[in-house]
Order: sequence, then structure tokens, then C-alpha cells
Amino acid sequence: MALLGAPACKSNSPEPTTEAPAAEASVLTGSTLIGEYSTSVLAGRVQGVPLAGSLVRYPIRAYRLTYRTKTPEGTETTASGAVLVPVGAGQLPVLSYQHGTLEPRSESQAPSYYATGSDVWSVVSVLASTGYVVSAPDYLGYGASKDLPHPYEHAASLASTSADMLRATREFCQQQKVDVNQKNFLLGYSEGGYATMALHKLLEEKYATTLPVTASAPGAGAYHKTAFARYILGATQPLNFLTTYVWVLRTYDRIYALNRPFSFYYQEPYATRLQADPFAPVPSQQSQLFAPGFRQAVLNNTDASLAATLADNDIYDWKPRAPLALFHGTADDYVPFFNSQDAYDAMQKRGATQVELRPIPGGNHFTSATAYTLGAYAFIRQF
Repeated sequence: MALLGAPACKSNSPEPTTEAPAAEASVLTGSTLIGEYSTSVLAGRVQGVPLAGSLVRYPIRAYRLTYRTKTPEGTETTASGAVLVPVGAGQLPVLSYQHGTLEPRSESQAPSYYATGSDVWSVVSVLASTGYVVSAPDYLGYGASKDLPHPYEHAASLASTSADMLRATREFCQQQKVDVNQKNFLLGYSEGGYATMALHKLLEEKYATTLPVTASAPGAGAYHKTAFARYILGATQPLNFLTTYVWVLRTYDRIYALNRPFSFYYQEPYATRLQADPFAPVPSQQSQLFAPGFRQAVLNNTDASLAATLADNDIYDWKPRAPLALFHGTADDYVPFFNSQDAYDAMQKRGATQVELRPIPGGNHFTSATAYTLGAYAFIRQF
């Protein structure tokens, strides 16, 4: 789910080295023009989104970029993404758009494919047409790096891959003589909301002068992994999205080298089925899926390794300097609203003065996507 929805988690793995070098090393390795699209074509792509078509202002060109980044283990690799450039506009700000959850079977929906019906092809192209150069990372596991496992909901690598794409985008603009200013806006929903929050934090910590954040608007991200894990493992109601929670757990087990057998986490027959097919169907009652010992260890906080891994991916408790608006549907049963509430409360407690909580009343993870998109756009237009 992208601008149309997904969840997020935290970790203790080695973080990719993302310190900005003194003389910023080049990361861009290639670019290809995908196409140029008129305003009428762009407006026609968003007929189902109220008001979106009326925002279209400039034609755009779409490009596929490849660039250097690092895996969670610190190995250099080539990643890809899409860049959308308004045609005929003056000096432009840059908008980094982090997409939502894409299961491996939907890999062709990653931004650099610019696939018909994808978020980048539709709503995000309209955002570009209003006057933003859009940088849209595929993330590791998609596009040029599709042979790698996607580090699902891993804060450090989502942030570093997105930051390197932003660097590559600005290099590309310099190369192509696209006039960009110093403003950097960050948007994303679901996994993209989580990635946006992680990116904002990384940019303020390590790229404050070279890639300053102007404002960010993360939507419906799972920022509080520790609390989210306890919520899942303590749930008595059916949970409709356990397959993606299983993906998060599998990712953390791999990246943090916990290397536990499937039977440690899951009851049979699901342990065997998930080992054979990571996206095998699972029951909606978590008590039927997870092994009792594992559940109790998380609920009682006695699994130190996993607790450290979750804490490493908690990105709710820090102090952003740039304006930040947290959007979230109040009836979200995929990524519960408490993730954004907890982030807002923790940031307020740390003295952050430019953080806003923007609840979407009655919205679930999917019905809130349009309100998020229009609200986030209105928020960043202020700056």
C-alpha cells in the first residue's frame, strides 16, 4: 500500500553508513527518460480522486535513475527510483515520496517502472505537476535491486536508501540543468509513512546542511514498533493483516541475525507453511498463529534480543526541528492510530514546537488515503 496504504517496525542491526562525506561523493550511476506527459493526460489519471485533477499545472517528464546505496549489512549495491520533473516551471523544490507496502508479487508497481495505475503514475505525478521535482525511491528489493530481499519496515535502511535517492535526484537535476532550490519535502503513507519518519530523522541528524528538511507529512506509519508488537500479540480480536506482520518479523530475524527457527515464532502447521512460502495464508486469530512461549516473552518483555530489535526500529520518540504533520485514520485497524498519537506525545514532551497531529476521523488504513494525500499536499504548500 502506498498513498493507498501499509505498516512499519524497528531494529538492532548494523546501520548503513550514511554520514554525508565532506566532499559529497557522487551516488548517481544512470538515468533513462521514461516519457513526457501532458496536463490533460495527468488529469485523466486521477478522475477517481476528488479535486486532484484540478491541481494539474505543468506537463512532466518521468525518468528512471540508478544510484549507489548500501544494504542493511553495509555492502554497496545499486538501487533505483523514479524522478518526476515539471516542464516549463521556474525554480523548483524537491519532494521525496516514499511508497507504501509492495509484496514481492507486486514488484512491478515500484516507482521506477512507472506502471499504469501505480501511485507514482497517478497521484504522485499530479503532485509533481503542481511544481515539485519528485524523488521516489524503489527501496531495496525492487527495481534494480529486486534480487535482494526487501528490508520491510527496517528504519535504518529505508532511511538511507531514500536519502541516497534524494542525493541522486539532486545530482541528476544539476546534470540536466533543472533549476532546484534548497527545499526538501517528505511524504509517504503506510510503510511510506514509516520510511518518511525515518528519513526525516536521518536527514536532520546527518544531512542537516546538505539536505535540509523543509517539512514532512508522514501518514499512518507504525512508528512505535515495541507497542505495536505487544498490541498484535495481546490481541483477542481477529487481525486482518497478520501476513504483513509476519513479514516484518521475518525481516528483523534476518537483519539482526536472530536466526531463530520458524517453530520458535509460530505454531504448526503454520511454521512449516511459512518456511515453504513466506506469504502463505495464516489465521486471523494471532493466538492460533504465534507460539505461546514467544507471545509471552514479548508481552512480558523477557526476550531481550527481540526487544532490542524492536527498540532499534522505534522512531516515534525524538525531537524534529522542521515542521512535521502526522496524519492517521482514527479507525485504522492495520496500523493503529496510537502509533501517531504516541509519536506526537513523545515529540511534544521533548519540546518539539512544530509537530501537528492530524487525525482523519473514522478513517481506516485504506479509506484515509485520499484525505491524507490532499491534507499532506495542503500542509507542505505552506512552506
